[in-house]
Amino acid sequence: MENQENKHKRRVRYSGSYPKNYKEKYKELHPEKYGDTVSKVIQKGSTPAGMHISICVQEILDFLQIKPGQKGLDATLGYGGHTSEMLKCLESQGHIYALDVDPIESSKTKERLRKLGYGEDILTIKLENFANIDKVASETEKFDFVLADLGVSSMQIDNPDRGFSYKTDGPLDLRMNPEKGISAAQRLKDITKEELMGMLIENSDEPYAEQIAQTVTSKLKRGAEIATTRQLYQAIEEALAFLPAQDCREAVKKSSQRTFQALRIDVNNEFEALYSFLEKLPEVLAPNGRVAILTFHSGEDRLVKKSFKQFYKEGVYSDISQEVIRPTPQECVRNSRARSTKMRWAVRAE
Repeated sequence: MENQENKHKRRVRYSGSYPKNYKEKYKELHPEKYGDTVSKVIQKGSTPAGMHISICVQEILDFLQIKPGQKGLDATLGYGGHTSEMLKCLESQGHIYALDVDPIESSKTKERLRKLGYGEDILTIKLENFANIDKVASETEKFDFVLADLGVSSMQIDNPDRGFSYKTDGPLDLRMNPEKGISAAQRLKDITKEELMGMLIENSDEPYAEQIAQTVTSKLKRGAEIATTRQLYQAIEEALAFLPAQDCREAVKKSSQRTFQALRIDVNNEFEALYSFLEKLPEVLAPNGRVAILTFHSGEDRLVKKSFKQFYKEGVYSDISQEVIRPTPQECVRNSRARSTKMRWAVRAE
């Protein structure tokens, strides 16, 4: 009798030409098994679903100047692309601590990096918000280099269950850690028009903040539900219906991106976490320690720029980037999600 465990099982075929359900998309859920497909998608300038392409890798490495034996911190682990490149620079000597608040993706990344040979002897991964770098540093020596990539990982954006994108329908969640806090749908239930308008302006510079806030809060007051990504998108469509037809589609797309961004920042307290991180940063850096930060919208960049300038003026940092560093045009062609990236850096005084 044939051993049932060794019996080959055919992969379940999709109904139709392409899978409609994210959970059925075997290539997206396990991209590492489909190198040819992944390569083709990347060559087209897209990010394969279930993966994340790290941005400004060479620019980061050129600045951090990582040497074997050093101790570093990746404050935002994500898919682990930056972490793995920094680990290569250590040449098996030294240690990197890596933080992430997402229990779903960080466990996948930990397994991925362990398979590459990076064990506890050289890599420690903690489920921790980077706002608490002082807590992490209290368990270690000060860091020779620190990296923070403030972007949302592509794996989070591409998974409809997480609610980060309006492009596919799913629960309006937007939490980095779905086990903590309240979802974006819950946040909207009790929000006032003025509060939502302020959130849209402060968190994403939304030009139609008043119209969107008015429509969303009015619909909720009338008993309508905005519990899914599609329902929020439709509310934004309704809010911008006054625009000329030739402008409306693009305006709805951009306003949806900004609205989702504003809500994500709010439910995850991202600005508060970034402010705390920046305030504590000098105390965790070793003398001459280096830090690089990637930002993806003006609110983040303003906070980083202001903090770096203030500490430089006080003599805490011996040098800071005077201008932002951007991805090369070639990188933006390969990875369209790199276009809004800005990098700033600072060096701790001796």
